[in-house]
Amino acid sequence: MGRGGRTAALALATLIGTGGSRPQAGWVLSWASSQQVPETQNALTPDDLTDATLRETVPLSAGGRRLRVRLSNVFGTRPLALSSVHVALAASAGAPTIRAGTDRGLTFAGRAGATLPAGGETWSDSVTLDAPSLSDLAVSLHFDQPPRGQTGHPGSRTTSWLVHGDRASAPDLSDGRKVQHWFQLSGVEVETSGRPRAGIVTLGDSITDGRGSTTDGDDRWPDQLARRLQRTPDLKAVGVANAGIGGNRLLADGLGPSALARLDRDVLSEPGARVLILLEAINDLGVLGRDHPSDQAREVQLRQLEDAYAHIIADAHAHRLKVMGGTLLPDGGTQTYPTTPADEAARQRLNAWIRTPGRFDAVADFDAALRDPAQPDRLRADLDSGDHLHPSPAGYRVMAEAVPLDLLKRWIAVRPWRLR
Repeated sequence: MGRGGRTAALALATLIGTGGSRPQAGWVLSWASSQQVPETQNALTPDDLTDATLRETVPLSAGGRRLRVRLSNVFGTRPLALSSVHVALAASAGAPTIRAGTDRGLTFAGRAGATLPAGGETWSDSVTLDAPSLSDLAVSLHFDQPPRGQTGHPGSRTTSWLVHGDRASAPDLSDGRKVQHWFQLSGVEVETSGRPRAGIVTLGDSITDGRGSTTDGDDRWPDQLARRLQRTPDLKAVGVANAGIGGNRLLADGLGPSALARLDRDVLSEPGARVLILLEAINDLGVLGRDHPSDQAREVQLRQLEDAYAHIIADAHAHRLKVMGGTLLPDGGTQTYPTTPADEAARQRLNAWIRTPGRFDAVADFDAALRDPAQPDRLRADLDSGDHLHPSPAGYRVMAEAVPLDLLKRWIAVRPWRLR
């Protein structure tokens, strides 16, 4: 095969993987995580992943009677072979044990095991498993050899379990090593019977990723939004996919690709996505603030951030998604970034842009919901995780409550080609 043929073949594998065609009507993304290259302190060693089983649990939002799993090797430089992949209902979030009678071996294009293309992702075939809404799914991967170029999500806030040998179907891996990260796992879809079926993607940084939430508690704001949807009859079949990355920025790569760079993979190409909730830019402001920028440098950055918001809105609209803008939370008093009057003025300017009618389709006013009325540049004390930047689980609940569900009902009830 010539060079052009190899390129075309790789592009095709990246799009569809080895797991067959993309899902049809009736499928919804129930869980997702954004992929990045793990930092050294968050990575596993080659010895860790040689003849090893990794069991990872993920919180489903919408439930269904059939499901399929997406595996990722987007930062791998060679194909990655997994000899065995199993799913089951976990005993609980982060648990090493699975519920009796729920273990299922996954196939990929009809074959056991999977080969993940370098730089690509792979969908499994669908499998029958009654997975209730808000249940925890265990995905167990057996690695023959470690990946060449690791792909993962460090901020799982969920315990995974690592043992040697092929024990993907084992009922209990409590003799394994605890790992506080997800690896090679990027999505789970379920086949729903409810209508309307749709997906909400939350694109953001560590606040969306859940810094300050409870390990194995599934109380990030997107998790708590999923619980609200399950209490709302018209929205039970709507999935919530968390596309947050800790330390993420809107404009520049850092901890993970920038929001602009990963927009297509993490949002626009997600099957069934109908709504994007965007909460990004506090890290852009903070990183520049540490450099003590000139007024001119700050003005340039603010214009670039406003242009980036406009770009994301336009791209999402081109893909028939509605876009809800999240206002930036107060960060006064944090040690992470300086909070000078100039920094606060920059945050207020971006929030004014977000709130201006005719830009975003709607606003989730997280700032108004969580700020201290007596000190509007600070989080309310009872909603603060303690670092004055990230909310506590109570704060994340308030964020979830700030998302207007009546508006989501109207948007999701409309067919994509009629969105306006």
